[in-house]
Amino acid sequence: MILKPIITEKSMNLAQAGQFTFAISKNTTKDQVKTSLHQLFGVDVIKVRVLRCASKTRRSAKSRATRQTQVRIKAIATLKPGQMIEYFKVPEKKSKKKKVAKK
Repeated sequence: MILKPIITEKSMNLAQAGQFTFAISKNTTKDQVKTSLHQLFGVDVIKVRVLRCASKTRRSAKSRATRQTQVRIKAIATLKPGQMIEYFKVPEKKSKKKKVAKK
């Protein structure tokens, strides 16, 4: 099951190349990611890569206690050329016109 899209600078650069990054649940397979993307966004997925990001140790400064963050699982889906998912569209910058001072 797809949890949410991952919007970072690196994922936006991948989106320009037709690869889109999503956070998925632990037991989700590549085929499930492929079918859910087709159902949600109506796109054709060519390839799905799944990454398991390791947990990290974090320490609280006040109580000096340590804890482990959860394991994150990401899926990077490659779409057919010419297809796009709206969450990853970069808004175009509007050019500001300089005002000319009158003498």
